[in-house]
Amino acid sequence: MSEKKLLILNSQQIQQKIDRIAYQVLEDNFDEEELLIAGILPRGNHVAERLKTVLDDIAPFKTRLLVIELQKQSSSLQAKINFDIEECANKVVVLVDDVLNSGKTLAYGFGVFLDVPLKKLRTVVLVDRNHKSFPVTTDYAGMALSTVIKEHVSVVLDQEGEEDAVYLM
Repeated sequence: MSEKKLLILNSQQIQQKIDRIAYQVLEDNFDEEELLIAGILPRGNHVAERLKTVLDDIAPFKTRLLVIELQKQSSSLQAKINFDIEECANKVVVLVDDVLNSGKTLAYGFGVFLDVPLKKLRTVVLVDRNHKSFPVTTDYAGMALSTVIKEHVSVVLDQEGEEDAVYLM
């Protein structure tokens, strides 16, 4: 991986992207009573927390944050969740991650909800890299970024001593 870091989004731009996504989620779910926002650890959860904060300010519905921890290197779905999966039945779930690269993480995220009848499942990513190996698309993306496979997108959120940023490396 290259030592060079190219700033793609600064802290203010990240917040603007999250604000815009929140309004899109609001438009898509205006008539709902409750929205479940499922953040994939670690950085997807930070994006989910920020999305929830904005939605709590602008939306008439109640939001609840769910946390999903995936074993991303596993060849099968292995997930830990902080909620009873049955509580998601007949509700809208918004699955959130920081970067969509191959689609494997979001595919595993979908797997958590496969046995539950959801009203709808939507996906949010801060950066969509367009390198999908899995048939996964995002419903809401902060930005689409065409990169080469060897490049890496690094999302820095809520890290001690560092300003929020998205870098291409």
